[in-house]
Amino acid sequence: MPIDFAKMQNESGHYSRLVTVFKNTLDFEEDLSLGFKLPVNKLAKQWRDSKITGMKYYKPKNFSEKIFFKLRDLKNSSVINKFIEENNLLDFDIYHFDGGMDFFRDLRFAKKLHGLGKKIVCCYYGSDLRTRGIFRELDEMSRLNLTVEFDHIRLHKNIHYLFFPYDVKKTQYNFVSNEELRIIHSPTNRLYKGTDRILEVIEQLRKDFDFEFILAENVSRDKLMRMKCGCDLAIDQVGGIMGGSGYGKNSIENLAMGLPTITEFYDEYLNFLPENPFICSDIKNLKTTITDILENRGLLKEYSEKGRQWVEKYHSFESVNKRLESLYEENDI
Repeated sequence: MPIDFAKMQNESGHYSRLVTVFKNTLDFEEDLSLGFKLPVNKLAKQWRDSKITGMKYYKPKNFSEKIFFKLRDLKNSSVINKFIEENNLLDFDIYHFDGGMDFFRDLRFAKKLHGLGKKIVCCYYGSDLRTRGIFRELDEMSRLNLTVEFDHIRLHKNIHYLFFPYDVKKTQYNFVSNEELRIIHSPTNRLYKGTDRILEVIEQLRKDFDFEFILAENVSRDKLMRMKCGCDLAIDQVGGIMGGSGYGKNSIENLAMGLPTITEFYDEYLNFLPENPFICSDIKNLKTTITDILENRGLLKEYSEKGRQWVEKYHSFESVNKRLESLYEENDI
């Protein structure tokens, strides 16, 4: 998602770069990257999942965590400082701290920018506010807080919702209608997406219906896009926890290509969302929702067309950039 913000701003006549700390594991497009290796072993995943605390402000969970990040900052400092100098990262006017996070856990880069009078923005994309919480000092330096997640509005007292940008023009619309319904589910985190509970429903449905189900995990984005292009229906997130409601870039890609998508919304979010293009279901109703589609395939064409039109209206580069620039002006950025 952050690369699309950079692309949107470049297309709009600005000069924007995306800097990432860790090399991503799924071959998503990158710009400037420090290339640090993100631990992806079972222990690291358990540690990240354990941080679902719901704290408003970040603080180390225990003494070991505090020491870990101090040592990590010490170990990485020379590499990061060299990277900042080589890429002239002090020469920009506006800095978006994605996830409300610095290169360093002690926020030294943000503090330096703030001292130089640079304009700081914090933008939250996923579970950062739900799990880790806000870095209080960075929050105080930020002139504008943005989110693409509806529930973040309740987690931060001063934040603005943005539909995240998507380059709709580069995604070809292609409604698919296979003889045997083909359903795809592509979780990045089973816990958040409700995958295990979805699989239980799928097994129940197999007793009464013939259809193909594809579970796409740990595949590259390009491969996943090819897989989705041949499917009739997608399930995004249903029955998950801590973020298991709503939609993200995966769903927007689905709608843009004409792939109808099932996802879960709680009522407040559903009422907030204009002209909802999704097939809405919670885990209790998922079996009935899929059964209705299997018995009435004509529903999918309507959802397919509506989804593409909705993405063009609300998530296009032009629409999102217009809103973002108005927020810049309102906050003297």
